[in-house]
Amino acid sequence: MQFHTEYLTFNTEKRREYINITSRVEEALKRSGIREGMVLVSAMHLTAGVYINDNEEGLIGDIDAMLERLAPYRKDYHHHRTGEDNGDAHLKNMLIGHQVIIPVTDGRLDFGPWQEVFYAEFDGRRPKRAIIKVMGE
Repeated sequence: MQFHTEYLTFNTEKRREYINITSRVEEALKRSGIREGMVLVSAMHLTAGVYINDNEEGLIGDIDAMLERLAPYRKDYHHHRTGEDNGDAHLKNMLIGHQVIIPVTDGRLDFGPWQEVFYAEFDGRRPKRAIIKVMGE
């Protein structure tokens, strides 16, 4: 079995952003030379996430609205007693998840129809990372 690791760095302009990283994952897979296996994509921060869904602007807006309804930005989170102001971002991470695994078949990401991979930032405007780990043969 072979392994290939790459890191992505993000420095978003907004506190919350959703970034399609499918092409960057495909490029990492190609550089790995792996034909059969899997790719793990994982946010390396507790205030970000990674998910797979449709790349449709209305849906991305719906996802953002749902997360804001379930874990709204507000000032009274217990976590804020530490001096942070990102309690909502930690909760959004738990809702969206921090990693995905994508199957690799014949050297390609083996997605279903419309599936793409996204990095979700919930406490941006500073450098953050995600890891791409390709595993297989």
